[in-house]
Amino acid sequence: MTRSAYSEISEKIESIAADVGRNPSSISLVTVSKTFEENDIVPVLDEGARVFGENRVQEAKNKWPQLKQKYSNVELHLIGPLQSNKTADAVGLFDVIHTIDREKIAAAISREMVKQNKTLQLFVQVNTGGEKQKAGILPDEAVKFVGVCREKYVLEITGLMCIPPFDENPGPHFALLEKLAKQCDCQFLSMGMSADYETAIEFGATHVRIGSAIFGTRTKIQG
Repeated sequence: MTRSAYSEISEKIESIAADVGRNPSSISLVTVSKTFEENDIVPVLDEGARVFGENRVQEAKNKWPQLKQKYSNVELHLIGPLQSNKTADAVGLFDVIHTIDREKIAAAISREMVKQNKTLQLFVQVNTGGEKQKAGILPDEAVKFVGVCREKYVLEITGLMCIPPFDENPGPHFALLEKLAKQCDCQFLSMGMSADYETAIEFGATHVRIGSAIFGTRTKIQG
């Protein structure tokens, strides 16, 4: 990881936004720090990054509380699957959850937010490719599920998230998510990673999740 990588990506996002007639401030760069240790993350924090994404609750719990004490205004996003037995920790630690994908999780988040008197920004994950091995609500069930989250569990769902199949053109998947977001009256679109964030921005992404383009090759950490 070079110290300039975060700044380079930030500048590229601004340039792409300008090219497609969007306000760069409408796009949040979520720096994906999963599998990286504190000494990898600190240089990026020192460059000014404050929005970070983690895949696993336990891993985040092991490293972010101490980092949040050192750096103010950090916004932590859960971008990986959430197990119901980790919901209390997730609500306590994270500010945004991108991966609500079933009623059991919606109910657990609802209970914990009331219990902890904390409001999170919430996204529903949509499995735009219908992949059996991937989490997410199927596209034709997304509108109904968002309605259930809002009405039954009183969750303020403000966005949708997707991860297109790695071997397909991401454009149609981003277009589908944008269409569903309009149908659900969702303001935010979490889509686009290191390999396809430029396309995602063209299709209206408000949150791009970028890790390897900033940190380089991932390492495996404990936790």
